[in-house]
Amino acid sequence: MIISGSRDDSVHAVLPKLRERGVPLLWWDEGDYPGASTLTTEHLDGRWRQTLTHRGETYDLSKVGAVWYRRPGRPSAPDVREPSQRDFAEHVAAHALDGAYDLMVGARWMPALPRHARAIDNKLLHLYRAAELGFTIVDTVVTNDPGELVPAWNRAGGRLVTKSIDFRQFTVDGEFGHLYTEVVPRRRLSGRHRLRHGPAMLQPQVPKAYELRVTVVGERVFAARIDSQASRLTAVDWRHYDDPKVGYSAYDLPPDVAERSVRLVAGLGLSYGALDLIVTPDGRYVFLELNVNGQWAFVEMLTGMPISDAIADWLAGATIRPLTEESADAH
Repeated sequence: MIISGSRDDSVHAVLPKLRERGVPLLWWDEGDYPGASTLTTEHLDGRWRQTLTHRGETYDLSKVGAVWYRRPGRPSAPDVREPSQRDFAEHVAAHALDGAYDLMVGARWMPALPRHARAIDNKLLHLYRAAELGFTIVDTVVTNDPGELVPAWNRAGGRLVTKSIDFRQFTVDGEFGHLYTEVVPRRRLSGRHRLRHGPAMLQPQVPKAYELRVTVVGERVFAARIDSQASRLTAVDWRHYDDPKVGYSAYDLPPDVAERSVRLVAGLGLSYGALDLIVTPDGRYVFLELNVNGQWAFVEMLTGMPISDAIADWLAGATIRPLTEESADAH
């Protein structure tokens, strides 16, 4: 079972691989519930049963062997017009989904059960666990105390970066935006009172030879080198990856770093994770963050590494059972 939005290019990359492996599947979006799908969880005559009805087909969720929880839409009840009532309907739908997922005890989840993934998707926790495993991490302060900004800037020798502790879009003059990692120039110190309104992560800027995106699928590791220093746009934050001067290539990760990467992901109860590392000019590997459900399709597209095959293999490794009386391949 794949749970994601209908326009998810990553799902489209994996679908043919699953079909090649003969895996019966259902691709479903939480955004279709409760408005366009029904979900029934019941305990009758001493037995639990869960059924999902979608586009005229009914699926027995007890027969799901693996779930890939990608990037679904939010539960939606568009026919409920009054805003507070619609909000209520969508709120209880989300809770019903969490309960239904908990009862799918025969299924493996990638990256994890949604409520677990939400609970551990925290940059501070990831830094803590990474340090426990022997990764090098940088000095880090997360604070909304304006008085902490100048000392952090001084400790960094004036080379301080700030980043958000979580991703969330916002609007500026009606346009959507989000925060990239940014250098804190001296002139920003005078506006440090604004920090009081929300916590930020402060770290010294680490010298970079290049950066790595390390994608872990189960116990398989795919490391991509990102020549972020080739462009001024990507020198601080490589997520400005639309610059054609920035090269991406497969990278031979040292065995100890690869092992720690797998242990970090597994230790958090995940079957998938995307790590961001810096390789310094003197050859040190510095852990930045773990993306619990981070994007990987662009890495495969730019490097040719078979990440989609690894995901398909992981999903197909579960016991294959028809979801309906006839094998299901639907969206």
